[in-house]
Amino acid sequence: MTTPRLEVNLGKIVHNAKTLKELYGSKGIGVIGVTKVVCGDTNIAEALVESGISVLADSRIANIRRMRNAGVQAQFVLLRTPLLSQAESVVKYADISLNSELSVVKRLSKFAVNNNATHKIILMVELGDLREGLMPSDLEDTVKGVVGLEGIELVGIGTNLACLGGIKPDEEKMGYLSSLAGDIEEKFGMTLEFVSGGNSANYNWFMSTKDVGRINNLRIGESIYLGCETLYRKPLPQLFTDAFTLVTEVIESKIKPSLPYGEFCQDAFGNVPGVQDRGQIRRAILGVGLQDVLVSGLTPRSDIGILGASSDHIIVNAKQTDLKVGNEVKFNLNYGALLSAMTSPYVIKKYVNDL
Repeated sequence: MTTPRLEVNLGKIVHNAKTLKELYGSKGIGVIGVTKVVCGDTNIAEALVESGISVLADSRIANIRRMRNAGVQAQFVLLRTPLLSQAESVVKYADISLNSELSVVKRLSKFAVNNNATHKIILMVELGDLREGLMPSDLEDTVKGVVGLEGIELVGIGTNLACLGGIKPDEEKMGYLSSLAGDIEEKFGMTLEFVSGGNSANYNWFMSTKDVGRINNLRIGESIYLGCETLYRKPLPQLFTDAFTLVTEVIESKIKPSLPYGEFCQDAFGNVPGVQDRGQIRRAILGVGLQDVLVSGLTPRSDIGILGASSDHIIVNAKQTDLKVGNEVKFNLNYGALLSAMTSPYVIKKYVNDL
């Protein structure tokens, strides 16, 4: 079978999504299924819908358009703050978008009116991770500017944590977001449909809190796909951690020195390699490289060690494993490796439905 390929176990994804939906639902929190790491893959999107998740989110309009055109029956949320230049497409393809700039919301309003549509928005609030979001002190004035716009409906507020700055979602931050939601509802006489507290990093807070407050939504991706929380990457109970498998093929297998010989200079990516001398070893070359996947995010499922990689090759120490040309070698992937493998046109995607 063709390699490199990414084997996607849709049955395990459905199981993980159902389990998390039920878990978070036990405290009144709904789940938005995030498809950005899988590039809006329509097979995976359908698996999320099958699990009972009715709202899907992606950071790219191209991915949302692909899912819509494929007939995926869901509401679609644009995760990344819309580009001004894409405002018309955002109104056309996304039901909801996350926003932090009033000028962008005004542009969305223009195209919503032109298309006789209503576009829903969630205002993002900065709580310390320092990616997107209004400073809390600016939230009230921004809401004032939004509620009067034609074609725009404010349906929620949210925050993002543990993505750029690695800041932990905790009781204090979730309590603050809840209080902000309460203030907005009271001052503007509205009920917010979404108070979105974050993402897969919120698992530890959720499990430890006695009161989720006004938090009623999380945007979940990595926990569904890789079965872990994202503060420490610990596996979660009852979830599969192997829904994705990268399969590669041995293209050379020879006994060679472990230490390159000659004068050391830069490698293909501008680094000067630091290599440990292990004597003579069996070095196997796999037909996959940095153009296909983030190699640092791979973990072999057999007892071999990754020595290095170039654009098109991964070199491994086969140790006691008798790797021969044509043998397949399998890897687990972390989030970065999954993102790159799903994005790469050179990695074939193969779907299975086994549990």
